[in-house]
Order: sequence, then structure tokens, then C-alpha cells
Amino acid sequence: MIRTVAVLSDIHGVLPVLEAVLTEPAVASADLIVVTGDHASGPQPTQVLDRLAALGDQIVLVCGNADRELVAAAKNPPVDGTDDVTLWAAAQLSTDQVAILAGLPHPVTIDVEGFGPVLFCHGSPRDDDEVVLVDTRLERWAEVFAGLPPAVQTVVCGHTHMPFIRLVDRRQVINPGSIGMPYGGSGGHWALLHGGSVTLHRVNVDVEQAIAQVVAGSDYPNRQEWAEYYLRSAASDAEALATFGPRDGRPT
Repeated sequence: MIRTVAVLSDIHGVLPVLEAVLTEPAVASADLIVVTGDHASGPQPTQVLDRLAALGDQIVLVCGNADRELVAAAKNPPVDGTDDVTLWAAAQLSTDQVAILAGLPHPVTIDVEGFGPVLFCHGSPRDDDEVVLVDTRLERWAEVFAGLPPAVQTVVCGHTHMPFIRLVDRRQVINPGSIGMPYGGSGGHWALLHGGSVTLHRVNVDVEQAIAQVVAGSDYPNRQEWAEYYLRSAASDAEALATFGPRDGRPT
């Protein structure tokens, strides 16, 4: 059984912050690293996928909505409404990388010592694009979890780029936050599952240096503006919650 799991999410093609998190001792020594989706849609897609692939059997990648969108953009004519970084990133991917993204599972359940079966997903267990938040009402959570086996008492999700731990009718729900597009605070956010306990972590990074590395390591035309906005975490958690809130089914 797996004893220690480091959970990352929403890398969005940002290599320098990913590297900073992967060099954290607790991440590097974890039995398993699980990334809960949205790996490459960003300014350094191929570099991030190559770095993740180099981890071999230590890593499990879960499919996120942005991964599906990358595959669709790579295989088909552009879909109206697809953002420009997705279209650009899709064009950079090799055939093998597209196939890897196309084959990613969602969700993934792994037995972890001290937790039992842990379900790792992107948006929610039933939909990689579903929004659930730290303040989502219990009735909504009950709908989201309706099909889960009783044995699954821990759910780890991503998608909304804001870290939290909360109880939902005895189930523990964890969001590690985002590596490449954090809301509410810069740096690389991740979580550790060990010994039945969960801890949230943030790796401080030199934001100026990280932005410079993204700009130097990418040909994405809007990379400077993109990196300035997301790596500085220009959007606060309050702004993100206000934006995402209508998508979690709450009354308006």
C-alpha cells in the first residue's frame, strides 16, 4: 500500500514553479506523486510533459478539462471559444504527447495507508469540469458524491486553483491549489497525504525569476502578459470565488 502521496494540480505549462515543487524533499521522497489535471495548457507545454514523464512510475496523471481541450484542439479544427494559449499549446505537442493526454484517466482511486481508498479527480468525481468550492453548500456536495462507494472517505480535487481542506458529511475533501495559475497567493501550492493526515504546502518562488524563465523558455506570443498575471497571482481568492460561485449550482 502507498504510504505517502504528494498531490500537485493545475500546472498549466509552467516549468520553473513545477521544478521548485518537485525539489521539495517531501515531494521528491514521496512514494507517489499524483497530479490532478490540467498539466500542459500554458506557455511551456512540452517541457512540462517531458519533466513529468521523466518521473516514471513515481507519478500518476489524472485528466483535467484543459487536457481534454488540448487533445481536441490538436486533433480537430479550432473550436469557437477556445482560448489562444490552448490553441498555441496544442500546436506544440508531439503526436506521442497528444496520445498520452488522450489516454489519461478520470477519476483515479488509490489505496493510501491511513486513508483507505482515496479518489483523485479534477473538477469532481463525476465531471472533470464541475466546480465545487470550499464554501459550496452541503446539498450540492451530496449531489456530487452521490455515486461514490461508502469506503471512499477522502476525495482530492483540483480545477479551481485555490487550496482548502474541509469535511463534507464525514468525508474529507482536499484541493492542493495550483502550481502554474494560483489564485490568492503566488508560489507553488501542493498537498501531502501521510499517516492519515493531510497538510497543505506552498513553495515560495522568486516570481521575477520565474517570469523571466517562462518568457525565455517559451515562444507563446503573449507569454510575458500571461506570466505576469498568473505567476504573480493577480486574481485574489475572493475574486476567484466570486467568478466560480455561479458554476457550483448556488442560488443566484
